[in-house]
Amino acid sequence: EQLVDSGGGLVQTGGSLRLSCAAAESIFSFNAMAWFRQAAGKERELVARMPLAGATYYKDSVKDRFTISRDNATNSIYLQMNNLKPEDTAVYFCNAHRTVNPPPHSRRMDYWGKGTLVTVSS
Repeated sequence: EQLVDSGGGLVQTGGSLRLSCAAAESIFSFNAMAWFRQAAGKERELVARMPLAGATYYKDSVKDRFTISRDNATNSIYLQMNNLKPEDTAVYFCNAHRTVNPPPHSRRMDYWGKGTLVTVSS
């Protein structure tokens, strides 16, 4: 497995959780790493993205509550989630992508963790 995500659980509104994602290789081999989530009956959506270079992105509804970070030494990324709300309930997936093949045959390749369930009770 390229990515192993963990850390989900059941928490009350206002609580905190920290998700972890361990990569099987150096995170510098990826263009970016990110966290997505998918709630029941909804499409998967981007929550936060940390590119190798450039600005970090957060979905508007999680700004000032969630923080994405990385540990280069352990090839891991994290998602610290504070002040959780019931609408944050979803399966959270770690994602990484890189560009493979030289031009003009370059293409994006995505890697996914299996997902970890976050449930926020009201």
